[in-house]
This record gives sequence, C-alpha cells and structure tokens, in this order.
Amino acid sequence: MQYYFYIGNNLITISKITKYCNGVFCAISQLEKAINKLDDVREIYDACVFFEQTSNTKEDTKHIAKLKESYPGLYLILVTDQVPKQAQSFYLKSGINNTISFEPSKEAIFNIGNFLSMRKHQRFIDFKSKPRILKRFHIPLWKRTEDILLSSIAIVLLSPIFIITAIAIKLESKGPIIYISQRVGSNYNIFHFLKFRSMYIGADKHLKEYHSLNQYHKNKISKDKLPLSITTIKEDPSLLISDNYIISEENYLNDKTQKSTFIKLENDPRITKVGRFIRKYSIDELPQLFNILKGDMSIVGNRPLPLYEAELLTNDNDIERFFGPAGLTGLWQIEKRGSAGKLSAHERKQLDIKYTRTFSFWGDIKIILRTTTAFIQKESV
Repeated sequence: MQYYFYIGNNLITISKITKYCNGVFCAISQLEKAINKLDDVREIYDACVFFEQTSNTKEDTKHIAKLKESYPGLYLILVTDQVPKQAQSFYLKSGINNTISFEPSKEAIFNIGNFLSMRKHQRFIDFKSKPRILKRFHIPLWKRTEDILLSSIAIVLLSPIFIITAIAIKLESKGPIIYISQRVGSNYNIFHFLKFRSMYIGADKHLKEYHSLNQYHKNKISKDKLPLSITTIKEDPSLLISDNYIISEENYLNDKTQKSTFIKLENDPRITKVGRFIRKYSIDELPQLFNILKGDMSIVGNRPLPLYEAELLTNDNDIERFFGPAGLTGLWQIEKRGSAGKLSAHERKQLDIKYTRTFSFWGDIKIILRTTTAFIQKESV
C-alpha cells in the first residue's frame, strides 16, 4: 500500500496527483498535521511526501529537514517550476530526494509509484543479505518455559475469542483471516509476524468503491474540472480526496447537497468494522501467541520491528536492543501508557536497552500485570 502526502495548497497540482497516483492520497497545508498523518503509516518506505515550494527558502528547508529527521527513510519530492541555483544546495542538504513540476504528467506520477515499490523491495533484499552479528542472544530456560506455559494457557482460555473473531472477519470481507508481515526480532532474525486481518484485501486498488463504505453517493463531474465549492476553500488542512477532484471537509459538511465520492485518510476506509473493534481492544495481536509458542518471540520483551525500522538501528548505540528477547509487551509499552503516549524514539530505545540488560522472572511478571491492568482499563495494549 502506497501513501502520498501533499504539503501545500496548489489545487491544480493536488487534483493531478490524486488522479494519477495508485494509493491513498492526502493533502495537508500544515506541517505538524502532516507529521501526525505520517505517524499512522506502518511502513515509511511506502510513503512519499510532495512538498510545495514557497518563496521562503529558509522556511522550506527548515520544514523539510524536520520531516527528514523524524522519518529518515521518507521519500521527499519538491514541487517546483524552477529552483534558483543559489538555493539548490540548501534543498538537497535539507533532505529533498527529487523534484516534480506543478503540472506533473501521468507518467511522472506512475514512475514515482514504481520507484517506491522497487525501493522497498530492494531494502528487504539488502537487509536479508547483511552479515549477521557474531554475538547472539540465547533465551534462558526459565523464560522459554514461562513463554510456553503462559502462551499455551492463554490460547486455550482465549480460544472462544479466536473463533468468534475469525468468523467475524470471514463474514465481513473476503481474504485470509490472518495477516502476515515480516518483523525483526532477537539477533536481527526475520520471522513471520501474525495478526488478525483488520483491513479489506486490495482496498487500495479499488478507490472508486470507497463511496459504498463511507455512504457517499457518486456525482457525475467532468474529470477535467474541480467542483465549484473548491474555489471557496479556506485554509483548511483537511481535504477530502476523490479519484479526480477534491473538496474541503468543512465545505462538504456545510453543503449537504454535494453527493461526491471522497477518500478520507483519517477515517481510513481500508479498515473493516471488525478491524476497528479488534484494534481498539488489541484482539488483532492475539495470534502472536502462536509466534511465542513457536519461539519467534516471548511474552515480554522488546517489540519486534518492521524491516525499515530495524534497518535504522544498526549502530553501536542501538544494536543492544536486539541482544534481548523480542516480545508481545514490554517496558516501553507500559511506560507509554503512564506517559499518555508521549515517548520519543530515543526514550523507547533506551527502555528497550534497559530491559535487555535487566530482564528477570519477577520483572516479567510485573510487566504482564501492568499490561493486563491497562487492557482492562480499555487502553491500547
């Protein structure tokens, strides 16, 4: 699934990109809101940001550098007709990877999508081919025993929830019940990470069908024209994006007569109704009990990371987190709840390293109890 974010206000460019791109597109005028949306993207190598050039090069490069610092693997494209020669080096140093005109061609947008796909595939190949570390973590016997006993008991006790969830997923939409992704655990080992499927299969390839999910109605509008209400858009960072035209959310709510098909990222229509429920109560994570039983991970440990995140943690300061067990829950998860979710990436890594150095039987029991308490209180597990 590919994500395209546009930071700026040029409506003609926005309409062209959303018409040609094969994925989810979101136009946002404010940097901070764009960062909030990017936090929802699971694999940053699936994301591309179009940054609209302004007359203020200093401010532009400051914002671009902030994006690059927050998401090192992000593909950044400057939307510009011409970059002054004296400003070119500033944009490159800030993190711009490519440029595109304010009136991009269909071919140019397709090429970007193809490049994102190839880049992600190559990252996976490169990561698998990297030499593995000589030092290896071996799980202690007491911890492996703990994992087998607790995961076995949990699978038996929760089997009714497994069955009900599987039936609900199958009845609501076509596709496999279990979603499999690749994660990196102890010793940089890559394994198949199991979750209950919470999204429609191939939803990104059927953007025109989203209107049935959002209960909007299709209206016949020329592909070459934007709706009239687009001319009255205020400085609103949240735009509703269709296949071939756009409208501000505010204007849509004020104009109930508009019957157009819209795609809204913050209400991602790829997520099923069952998916929203199982995500809220962390039921989608339960299949990982089989990962634990198999030995891919433990009940308590450092969260297995997507490939793109693990790839960025290979220096001497970060590598130690992979010398401990990978886990379903851990220190940073319970600390995140205690801090209302406000933990920086650095703080998360430090907690992972702390657990690697100090984990113990009673420490694991305390983390499990705190995780269970938080779950009962309906917080994210």
